[in-house]
Amino acid sequence: MFETIKHNTFLTNTVFINKHFDLVERCKRGESKAQYELYKHYSKAMFSVCMRILSHVGEAEDVLQESFIDAFAKIGDFRQDSTFGVWLKQIVVNKAINQIRSRKMQLVDIEEFGGDEYDIADYQESYNEEEVKFEVERVKRAMGQLPEGFRVVLSLYLFEGYDHEEIGRILNINESTSRTQYMRAKKRLLEIIDRQMF
Repeated sequence: MFETIKHNTFLTNTVFINKHFDLVERCKRGESKAQYELYKHYSKAMFSVCMRILSHVGEAEDVLQESFIDAFAKIGDFRQDSTFGVWLKQIVVNKAINQIRSRKMQLVDIEEFGGDEYDIADYQESYNEEEVKFEVERVKRAMGQLPEGFRVVLSLYLFEGYDHEEIGRILNINESTSRTQYMRAKKRLLEIIDRQMF
């Protein structure tokens, strides 16, 4: 089935093939085999999302299971105006963030630092993203060493594709706080990776 979707804040006329349209419709009729098929298609990718945000296997597994249970319970509300994967990912991210909140995650507000903008221009000159190439495993290990607030913002922005306005809404913080957390998280990540190289 071909659909026209709205991606993030930009209106586009992107045509995509909703290859799981029939599976979703069967799930709406309560077919457990169709639910299992969707689970097989999406569980690995959604577990990766959980791990990037939570960095804890047990919690990631719990959030993944809760997300699928919630998705199948609410699938009647899914109108298929986006892919099932996009819809499911929103559920997964929200549940992972709620799990983080239950740990009392602390985000540092920019105002606490006198609004110094953390020399962002200097930082951008020093670290050019396009020039920096690292091995995936080393980055994963380094991500696991980041403070929770840094890791969550970095994961949502870099890996999950949210912009700072959206991250602000998800985490209930200012957009400027999200930007500052992101810049600090990137700098800390690079420092950790540099230490791993020696």
